[in-house]
Amino acid sequence: MSDLAAHAAHAVERAVAAGATDAEAYASEAENREVRVHGGEVESLTAATQRGLGLRVWIGGRVGYGFGTDLSPGGLGKIAARAVEAARVADEDEFAGAPGESGERPRVDGITDPSRAEWSPAEIADLALAVERSARADPRVVAVEQAVYFDSGERVAIASSSAPGGEYEATSCYAYLQALAGGEEARETGLGFDLARGPAALDPAAIGREGAGRATEMIGSSKPTSRSCPVVLDPTVAASFVGLLGKAIGADTVQRGRSPLAERLGEEVAGEAFVLRDDGLDPAGFATAPIDAEGTPRRRTALIEGGRLRTFLYDSYTARRGGAASTGSAGRSGYRSPPGVSASNLIVSPGSAGLDELLREAGEGVYINDVAGLHSGVNPVSGDFSTGASGMLITNGTVGSPVRELTIASTLQRMLLDIVEIGGDVDWLPRRAAGVSLVIRDVTMSGA
Repeated sequence: MSDLAAHAAHAVERAVAAGATDAEAYASEAENREVRVHGGEVESLTAATQRGLGLRVWIGGRVGYGFGTDLSPGGLGKIAARAVEAARVADEDEFAGAPGESGERPRVDGITDPSRAEWSPAEIADLALAVERSARADPRVVAVEQAVYFDSGERVAIASSSAPGGEYEATSCYAYLQALAGGEEARETGLGFDLARGPAALDPAAIGREGAGRATEMIGSSKPTSRSCPVVLDPTVAASFVGLLGKAIGADTVQRGRSPLAERLGEEVAGEAFVLRDDGLDPAGFATAPIDAEGTPRRRTALIEGGRLRTFLYDSYTARRGGAASTGSAGRSGYRSPPGVSASNLIVSPGSAGLDELLREAGEGVYINDVAGLHSGVNPVSGDFSTGASGMLITNGTVGSPVRELTIASTLQRMLLDIVEIGGDVDWLPRRAAGVSLVIRDVTMSGA
């Protein structure tokens, strides 16, 4: 048993001794590093470590929460006392209760990379500088707004009076830059990024080339004519939309009546080619772990198959409220807050079509490679969205001139039903989503 697991078990014991009917402790330790470079020099290099424990307790149908960073026996006793006192004064909730036994904890491999800890601050600074140099190698790139490297190593341990709990360790890192290309009158931006378990798996030259390529291909862009037309979403844009779906399929949102899919279970909600799952065990996913944030085993959950909505995502509370079983979908922002429903790795099953085939399918439309303000541009209740975008015109099934300052609008419901082709490319975002290129039959585009 690790030190974190021992602290979690001790906290549970102290809570029960203080009067809790049940208790659950979530202990975590995270080490993060970030490098920012600009103009060939390191602007900042920061490192931070966070360690603490959150304790959720139940007294009948009342629940309380406490947290702290002092994990000594005395500190854990104080956390337990605060959580129990909070439960005593809380309102009764008929659905409140500790997560129960929920099956064997799966083994998950490949979610840690020792190179993260082995690379020195100087080495990760050199990686960030190499990202910037790669973009500036293109003479059309006039500046790099920022180049950033970030990594994280996290350990988590969960103990419970009503279930086995568990522990795991995971690492992740990413690097990105924002390149600027063009002249003084108009400058175009381009994002390049990559993510991996450790810095040794990142390719700084490819990140820089991607940012430069995305910026330079937009030189000479203009506003398109307003119309309704097919669009092709590139994988990163598609992944952003998939992330929105994860919230709409969360049982907490559904039970509050704030999801456009709330009453659609079992109904046709998407084109038959579109298959969406939440997979907390995929080693390529960056939210993969053997257990969720309340100790329930992670699993693979089919969300949309055959065009139909198969299930919602549940943690133990929403499952009890909805008369369902938890899908292992509890997440936390850290030890300071109790868990809530959260997707793990949202994955669209790739098709077999290449980009040329997708463009031919679209015919006359727009290839969208960037969106701005997507989350603020979506109505989470109705599903209506209107967001700024940029990309390339599609003319006779091939990529044409660049366009920007356009707006695409539809509804999430309509967009899902209008998916007519799926690409074979897969791209991960740090937002717990993997996207593939999608052809949408009809979207309203506002431009000139």
